[in-house]
Amino acid sequence: MSPEAEKRALQIAAGIACLVPLSIGAASIVIGPSILSGVDDPPVRDLDSHFRYLSGIFFMLGIAFASCVPGIERKTARFRLLGAMVVTGGLARAWSATEYGLASEGHRFGLVMELGVVPLLMLWQTRVARRFAGAETNG
Repeated sequence: MSPEAEKRALQIAAGIACLVPLSIGAASIVIGPSILSGVDDPPVRDLDSHFRYLSGIFFMLGIAFASCVPGIERKTARFRLLGAMVVTGGLARAWSATEYGLASEGHRFGLVMELGVVPLLMLWQTRVARRFAGAETNG
């Protein structure tokens, strides 16, 4: 198989694989935890499994953000992608708050981080990146 054909095959496979998190993620935002087992009160094992899975993703998100700290002025694309992930999660959390009311204090703190602090950090990172880009072209 040629490199181009292999690349195309990988693109097709990855594109198809993306349909799983996109469809389940969207349905989970709209439907909520009952998506896990099809009942309004999912078993604890389902909630625990999903909670720990999402916690693993959240942990890795923190590592990915930490990888942006050295050379942050050059990591705009990564920082924006990670920030967009956090903001999207915050919007989903806000959806939950409109349906069921605000969650406990830790979740409210998360909402402030997701829809307040992270967008501000994204804007600040963009400013720093532009300043450094300008210094390189002028220097």
